[in-house]
Amino acid sequence: MLNVAIIGSSGYTGAELARILCNHPDVRLTAATSRQYAGQPLAHVFPHLRKKTDLICENFTTEELGARADLFFTAVPHQTAMAIVPDLLAAGKKVVDLSADFRLRDVAVYEQWYQKHSAAELLKEAIYGLPELYRQQIRNSRLVANPGCYPTSIILGLAPLLKADAIDPRSIIADSKSGASGAGRVAQVGSLYCEVTDGFRAYKVGGTHRHVPEIEQEINTFLQEPVQISFTPHLLPISRGILSTIYAQLKPGFNQADVSLLYEKMYSQEPFIRLLPENTFPATQYVRGSNFCDLGFKIDSRTGRIIILSAIDNIVKGAAGQAVQNMNLMCDFAETAGLETAPFFP
Repeated sequence: MLNVAIIGSSGYTGAELARILCNHPDVRLTAATSRQYAGQPLAHVFPHLRKKTDLICENFTTEELGARADLFFTAVPHQTAMAIVPDLLAAGKKVVDLSADFRLRDVAVYEQWYQKHSAAELLKEAIYGLPELYRQQIRNSRLVANPGCYPTSIILGLAPLLKADAIDPRSIIADSKSGASGAGRVAQVGSLYCEVTDGFRAYKVGGTHRHVPEIEQEINTFLQEPVQISFTPHLLPISRGILSTIYAQLKPGFNQADVSLLYEKMYSQEPFIRLLPENTFPATQYVRGSNFCDLGFKIDSRTGRIIILSAIDNIVKGAAGQAVQNMNLMCDFAETAGLETAPFFP
């Protein structure tokens, strides 16, 4: 059994990690940190974990943490992770980081969108943790940067088309909608029940969301020159889930059957990608609680555009579930271990 720990267990991602890891056949959850809830049982902080774990939340130093586990999930805010991860790696541990601190390979881009990076020497080593694109690199890595939720849904939707040079990348528009859990568990007016329910709104409009450079970085890995995309996120009055609708100009010579073959070729053997039949489209309620990404598309013959729809659970495939998928690869477990539960319904 592998001993694993969650650094930052008091948020939605930490809670989802604990839920998944408590049912994982090959690991033992041996530590969960929280400054706010130090000394309290994790199952008191999250009552859905009753009879699943008897761990007490603790506020360890990095030195104390090193003795508690072999692999660490750092589910902490950006800037906090970069202060912790170097010491864990120096102690011979493996890390799956769920912050943004190691996702961007270019330190100048990171510092433009976030702040000064104190562990920039690790950026070249960190592997972007999207298994469908970087499976082998993840297997050989000691530091994996877990992708953001919006980028996961968008990149998985676009990758087969970009790989085949089937779309004009300069035409990409991504319109994404997320449940309120994406805003985190810290109390803030914008995510209060009365502010969210019965409403639907855009935010971070005009290319200002911090996931923009992450999306563009991965799109640009397929291209000879960098491009910029239009990305607008929206807040849905639901607890969890992301639906991304992605538009792009399809290049001449590709029809519905051709595009279907591109997706089949890339994803037919992927355990967590579900390709939907023609004229059937993803919905958030069919991926809730699962590590699946549901994909569908339609070609608008009038405009020549392709419309790709991608649905994930933002705190599973968009965060904790993908982190466990990455851990499974890093530790030579079955990639699906702990993640085979069917989606919640209704």
